Amino acid sequence: MQMKVGKIAGMKKGARIMELTYQRNGDYYIPNIKMDEQPAEVLTKYGMMRKTYLQEHKKGLYSGLLLTGRLMSHLLEIQEAAEQRMEEITEQMAADEGVTEELKSKDQMKWIQFMNSIRHSAEEIVLTELIYN
Repeated sequence: MQMKVGKIAGMKKGARIMELTYQRNGDYYIPNIKMDEQPAEVLTKYGMMRKTYLQEHKKGLYSGLLLTGRLMSHLLEIQEAAEQRMEEITEQMAADEGVTEELKSKDQMKWIQFMNSIRHSAEEIVLTELIYN
C-alpha cells in the first residue's frame, strides 16, 4: 500500500513543495526516497586527501557539500585539477633543470634522483594550491 502526502500546513509562501510517497511496512510508513545519482568515477590519491582535509578542517563545507549531493563531484574536480597541475609543473621543472631523455639514457640513477626531487616539489605546490586551500 502506498500513500501520498502533499503540502504541509504552515509552509511559507513560495516554498518548494515536495510530494512524498510512503510504503507501509508492518505498522510503519516508510518514505520512498532515494539519493541523487552520483558520479561513478573512483577517487584517487588527491581526491581522498581533499576529502580527509574537508572532514578534519572544514567540517561546515564538507557537511554542506555532502547534504547537497555535490561532494563527489567537488572531489573529482579537485582530483582532476591536481593531476593536471602535477603534470604541468613536473614537465616545466624538468625542462628548467635540464632533465631530458638524453640524461635518462646516459645516467638512469641521476635522472631518477632529479625526477623524484621534481615530483616531490611539484606535489608540495599542488597540495598547497588545491588540496589544503
